[in-house]
Amino acid sequence: MYPALRYREARAAIAFLKEAFGFTELAVYAGEDGTVHHAELAYGNGAVMLGTAQADTPFGRAAKDLGPVSLYMVVEDPDAHFERAVEHDAEIVLPLIDQDYGSRDYTARDPEGNLWTFGTYAPEIPG
Repeated sequence: MYPALRYREARAAIAFLKEAFGFTELAVYAGEDGTVHHAELAYGNGAVMLGTAQADTPFGRAAKDLGPVSLYMVVEDPDAHFERAVEHDAEIVLPLIDQDYGSRDYTARDPEGNLWTFGTYAPEIPG
């Protein structure tokens, strides 16, 4: 799955996700006015897609009432990841903690309100 997010300030979101959370930019497709129509950022073996929220498009009209989302990302070293997020002034909403079910994780809010949880829990998906 590839979650798709919409941001009012997509370029700023891309910079934040790369700096604070360590995402790698795969692609950014922008219009002549600088509007990000589509971007892809990777982390490990996953990726997110994002773009600038545009109320005047068919998708924008369909998504008009969508709010912030919550995403979970598996990381190998949550302590180092947490430190990176703190260094880049990410808003930590749940501190780094060892969960009863074995994960070690924390949650941060991005500048537009989306919640990102980073931890060691990886669901086992039957093959």
